[in-house]
Amino acid sequence: MTIEHKIREHLHHEAEKMDCPPAISKRIERSYSKYLLRKRSQKPMKKRMIAGIVATAILIPTAAFAAPTLIDMLTRTPMTAEQIKTDKVGKATLEKLYRAFPETKSFEIIEASAVQGVQTSIILQEKGGGGKKITLHTNSATGEIEHIIQENWESREKPLTDLTDLELKSKVDHLISTLYGSIEAYEFTMEQMENPDQKTLMLNYAQKGSERPVYQVMVQDNTISVSVIGGETASSNSKVEGFFSTDGLPDYFADAYLNDEKLFSLLNMSPSELKQELAKGKSVVEIAAAKNVSKQQVIDVISKTQVDVQLEAEHNGEIPNNNLSYEQLLKAIEPKVLQVIEYKAEAPSNK
Repeated sequence: MTIEHKIREHLHHEAEKMDCPPAISKRIERSYSKYLLRKRSQKPMKKRMIAGIVATAILIPTAAFAAPTLIDMLTRTPMTAEQIKTDKVGKATLEKLYRAFPETKSFEIIEASAVQGVQTSIILQEKGGGGKKITLHTNSATGEIEHIIQENWESREKPLTDLTDLELKSKVDHLISTLYGSIEAYEFTMEQMENPDQKTLMLNYAQKGSERPVYQVMVQDNTISVSVIGGETASSNSKVEGFFSTDGLPDYFADAYLNDEKLFSLLNMSPSELKQELAKGKSVVEIAAAKNVSKQQVIDVISKTQVDVQLEAEHNGEIPNNNLSYEQLLKAIEPKVLQVIEYKAEAPSNK
């Protein structure tokens, strides 16, 4: 679990126990209504919803969740469409979007900005304006799209909130699973929020046995707003079996090293794309070089992931503590990493 996820989960846990002062509650309510609901709501919001928004706002300083005073604490730098396309985080975000929703390749980038080292935001809309619109907020450190807002993707004649619960869940399921991967492992709840001016629904997707959601979704009119707020996302697209094969069977040794989200982000490739390139007889090092990524960068990313996994297992008592320093563990794992990333599968015959 990344440090960002751990911090976010801790904040949500602590927020649930807070008694938010009335003045702050009202301030959040006004901001939430203005930026997300676009209308005022005079009734108090549920205590746990206010607490959740407080915790989310700290880590996701966007107009959808944060009060103006929180946004103003950070310096957001506007970016042009060309700048965002060449920016490392922006380019990776767009490629993830285009893979998930190919139709968005024809959309215009109408707004983009970044908070240095914290978040990169992109808004796209169908050409001509007034049509489909999508907003993405990406964690600049991890490359994870932590918040997505999908607007006007359904007929205006039948708003999302007029659908049956099953129909609505199907729409939200599709958005989450297409962008993040399978949600079959998650339990689901839905409830209507206390907003008398306009029907607003909240959907939570949590890992089985957990009360804290991984995905929290707000639905109003023709807008779906999804936030990744806790835990690790379980994506069916995040792992591939058999990057290499031996005697026709998957080589699980290599899989354990190459199924690394940070590696995929570094190479700006999906797991399946990496597997396809390896099948051509290339090594991970050669694939990385073609993308101007050095061998050492690849070694560092994979090594750190493996060491972190080992340290967590030691902490949980799953394996004995070897009492080595972090640097010693990194040095010890490097030869194994090199063995994997320099390996070349036999290229297929052209016969």
